[in-house]
Amino acid sequence: MTNPSTPHHSQGKKRDGIPLGKIAGIPVYLAYSWFIIAGFTVIVYGPALLVRTPGLGIGAYFVALAYALLLAVSVLVHELAHALSAKAFNWPTEKIVLNLWGGHTQFESFTASPGRSVVVALAGPASNFVLAGGMWAVLSTGALSGVPDTLANILMWANLLIGLFNVLPGLPLDGGRLVESAVWKATGSQDKGTIAAGWSGRIIVAALVIWVIGLPLLNGTPLDISLTLITVLVCGFLWMGASSSIHHAKLRSRLYLVSAAGLAERAVGVPNSATVADVLDISPAGSPAVVICGPDGKPQGVVDFDATRGVPAANTTTTPVTAVAHALAPGAYVPEWSKGQELIQYLARLDGGEYAVVDHNGIVTGLLRQQAVVTAITGKEARRSGRS
Repeated sequence: MTNPSTPHHSQGKKRDGIPLGKIAGIPVYLAYSWFIIAGFTVIVYGPALLVRTPGLGIGAYFVALAYALLLAVSVLVHELAHALSAKAFNWPTEKIVLNLWGGHTQFESFTASPGRSVVVALAGPASNFVLAGGMWAVLSTGALSGVPDTLANILMWANLLIGLFNVLPGLPLDGGRLVESAVWKATGSQDKGTIAAGWSGRIIVAALVIWVIGLPLLNGTPLDISLTLITVLVCGFLWMGASSSIHHAKLRSRLYLVSAAGLAERAVGVPNSATVADVLDISPAGSPAVVICGPDGKPQGVVDFDATRGVPAANTTTTPVTAVAHALAPGAYVPEWSKGQELIQYLARLDGGEYAVVDHNGIVTGLLRQQAVVTAITGKEARRSGRS
């Protein structure tokens, strides 16, 4: 599966899991959640292998572990296919993570098109079909027997199923990109395509639940506990992924509303050597907002007009403006021409909830509040919270 990426702090990389090194310059991580699926595989398939091949003894569990490892390798090949095909289009890959649900490839920012999106998405399943075909060719020779034959069979069927499952036409599966690209091409809107593919993914979840759980219940057939558990887990993951795709597409469709100049309230800058009297001369009623700037002209803080009202009139000329202001986070200022995804990604790297807006000359022209950005994106008023 493929995922776009937004900038994040280095702590996020620690949460990715165990670094396995780099392949073709792409960092690969083994998420801690992978050990859950590995353990599940050993517990479920170990006894099954022992029944089929009693002579293995406890070795059946080691064969099941080998199956889990081969499955991880198959997923890695799948994700590398995404990454390397994207590389052909000069789309930088940030990382590959193998996890509980298989894995995902995280890309840095890039500009996609319907055709390229399909190529990158379908490269993953194609690699699994190639692996399945390769294993079939090896098995057809009859050269393998015993444990190697068992593992080769497992690897062949696992890759065939991974490939077939991933081409199902609904997000977050790779086949969902076909639906997304078709609607995108027809409407000119990627967001509409993503929403359609997300709903297609939800339909697939409903169909799987009906097929695996609903029909047996209607027919009075006992449920296979292992299959039911796997279905519930997989369908839960797919539903969350499809819902997340729909949610993010709706947010992206509102990005045109996010503009530093359009969302900021009017503001003026004053040097940090100014007094409360200077502020009251500029903004006697609290508007425009007043931003304090350092000797280098960079914004440092914002005047709290409630605090200015508490200063006795006789002391306004001697009270420094810094006494009635709160600090901005380091670097919390944005160019007034910033907008859309670029602006959101930049704000995501900053602390605090207020940002000075400056023009080409570095002069303060506005004050952008986080609440205004959240409201523009979601269409809902942000909850008020204390300042960071």
